[in-house]
Amino acid sequence: MIHDPIPREIQPALPLFDEEALDISDYLRAEQDADDIHTDETRRQGIAALTLGAIGVVYGDIGTSPIYAFREAIRATGAASPGAPEVLGILSLLIWTLILIVTVKYVFFLLRADNRGEGGILALYTLVRLAAGKRSVPVLLLALAGAALFAGDAAITPAISVLSAVEGLGLILPSLSTYVLPITLGIMVALFMVQRRGTASVAALFGPICVVWFLALAGLGLWHIADEPSVLAAFNPVWGLGFLLDHTGVAFVVLGAVFLAVTGGEALYADLGHFGRKPIMLAWFGLVLPALVLNYLGQGAMVLAHPHLAENSFFAMAPEALLPVLVVLATAATVIASQAVITGAFSMARGAIQLGFLPRLRIVHTAEGQSGQIYIGAINWLLLAGVLWLVLSFGSSSALASAYGIAVTGTMVLTSILGVLYLIRSGRLKAPLAVLLAAPVLGVELVFLASNAVKIGDGGYVPVVVAAVVGMLMWAWWRGTQAVKARVAKLAIRVGSFVRMMRNSSVNVIPGTAFFLTGDPEVVPSALLHNIKHNRVLHEQTVLLTVETLRVPYATAEERATVEPLGGCFVRLILRFGFMETPNVSRAMAHARAAGLKFDVMASTFFLGRRRAVATGTGVELVMDKVYVALSRMAADPTDFYHLPRDRVVELGERVAI
Repeated sequence: MIHDPIPREIQPALPLFDEEALDISDYLRAEQDADDIHTDETRRQGIAALTLGAIGVVYGDIGTSPIYAFREAIRATGAASPGAPEVLGILSLLIWTLILIVTVKYVFFLLRADNRGEGGILALYTLVRLAAGKRSVPVLLLALAGAALFAGDAAITPAISVLSAVEGLGLILPSLSTYVLPITLGIMVALFMVQRRGTASVAALFGPICVVWFLALAGLGLWHIADEPSVLAAFNPVWGLGFLLDHTGVAFVVLGAVFLAVTGGEALYADLGHFGRKPIMLAWFGLVLPALVLNYLGQGAMVLAHPHLAENSFFAMAPEALLPVLVVLATAATVIASQAVITGAFSMARGAIQLGFLPRLRIVHTAEGQSGQIYIGAINWLLLAGVLWLVLSFGSSSALASAYGIAVTGTMVLTSILGVLYLIRSGRLKAPLAVLLAAPVLGVELVFLASNAVKIGDGGYVPVVVAAVVGMLMWAWWRGTQAVKARVAKLAIRVGSFVRMMRNSSVNVIPGTAFFLTGDPEVVPSALLHNIKHNRVLHEQTVLLTVETLRVPYATAEERATVEPLGGCFVRLILRFGFMETPNVSRAMAHARAAGLKFDVMASTFFLGRRRAVATGTGVELVMDKVYVALSRMAADPTDFYHLPRDRVVELGERVAI
């Protein structure tokens, strides 16, 4: 367990009640906690409904790849009139990339490496951490790097997806090409503006729209395969290998474009907790994979028959009369893909906050009873700024394609490494066997990473810079919290000795209950010490409250609260939350009550202890310390973050040098 996920040295004590609460009956009628909601929803919804939802959310990103992946790969060959070696070679690489990376790695393996049903690189990190039984800085750095690269991916995906779809307007009417950028910018602004209201009301449309989209992909593909049935030979991997051997001069560049076909593959694992393994697998094998393969084959067949159509191979598949419909459908699909990435960014940020990688940010739940529907304003506006800058700077989806692959390939490589470490640390496989089994996938991903690395100068630096900045911020925060924690620990007073000291104390005892936070349940909170020093009083019930973040996504009802009498007027209360939960102590108090804690809400006072860090290092350490101090000042108001009643709060603070 991670004690004090938001370090106690700079955080206030944890609030216990919503502002509107008047008596404990409100809490006894509180909603089920996040874990129960998650489980009940999964049971209530049928496999068909979950599969439909997975098609819309999980596969929104990868489902838009046919718009640009084959086109960019053909363009990278430099062939004026692509023939069978180029077309069949690229198709073979596309198909086997989908099979090896998405099907084998994610569907067959990683979907089984779940942390209480939750997936994603942070969940995988916690599995490795649990299996190892101790903290490992190298493993921690892998997790931070993966989360940081995801930030770059989250900014680029909406930009390239929507831009590539809107560019179809130029095919309908060339004069509309001048409106591509304004329309794209308008869609992006509108998309991010509605995030505050939540997506629950429109999410029900995601699945059906994406089903229509994938059926359209499959239908167009089947129609054009008839143009050149010999394109089916692309299932033979020899064509792909032959292309790489015969086109060594452009092979690396082409591989970078081919990898665009699996962007969004990480979503299969990240959204595991929302839909479950079976619906995600059914959606992949039942619709998504066949539709993608058929569409790529159809584009290839059309280009073999009509090489001049390679420049816009996707939109050229539609009859002229249906082109406007396809453009509108593609735009809707890309908006859905962007929404999925934005939602993933919110979830990733919440997990990072709970694991102590980021300062607390204000998290808003946008759908009652659905813990996954959240909104984080700071993340939302930073992403919007990044997306608008990318669209304006690059101006076209082809230019953005150069910047896209590095973030995705980097995240996938790190996920594979963590997966191997999990197999080894958990004892499921011996190290040589685990490395041997992972070598083919990891080797292919490393080749893709290298092929995308050659695009650094053409825009690939963008996700690298974004990841470097985000990674530095997360490292500075984690490092600073550890330094402050160590500093304060030297001056800490143990609870046991403090309770014995207070038995014969002359301080006044007053009626009511006081709640104090201590990040370490064995350490007396500084707010309590200051209160005794300055006010010379103790409440007749003094609760030392600790919030623990578990290394699992959701805490069960049995894990939620523990109450322990310490002697005299002192009681220890521990509340536990999973790292994917937003600590809602209001609801958790019902569990505390059931565990034996007796108190009168109206006679309770909440003492918050604030500690402000002061940078005192030198050189690089001073810079990192100053970053940490700046981040701590940006943290959300704890009263809002924890739903604390403002009229019942007493705050006491101190400065801590690091």
